[in-house]
Amino acid sequence: MSADAPRPRVTITYCTQCRWLLRAAWFAQELLTTFHRELGEVALRPATGGVFTVEVDGETVWDRAERRGFPEVTTLKQLVRDRVAPGKPLGHSDATAAAPD
Repeated sequence: MSADAPRPRVTITYCTQCRWLLRAAWFAQELLTTFHRELGEVALRPATGGVFTVEVDGETVWDRAERRGFPEVTTLKQLVRDRVAPGKPLGHSDATAAAPD
C-alpha cells in the first residue's frame, strides 16, 4: 500500500437498545491493536433494532442477523485480515485446533 493510499475503514454498527456498545468497543479495540498499521480507522455507528454488523470499506464481513450471533474475536480478526492485510500472520488466531489422537 502506498503512503498516499487511504487505509481501510472498519465500521461496527451496534444496537443501542440492546446495549451492545461495550461489545462493539471491545471489538474495535481488538482490531485497532491487531491492525494498527493497516487500518485508517474503526468507527462505531449506533443503531436500533438488534443490529450488529461489521463492515470493511462498506463490505459487510459479519452480520449478526445472518450468522445468528456474534463472532469470536479470532474469527473477526481473520475476516478483517483477509480484506486489509492478506499476508499478515495472526499468530495463535490462525492456529487450528489439533485433531484428537
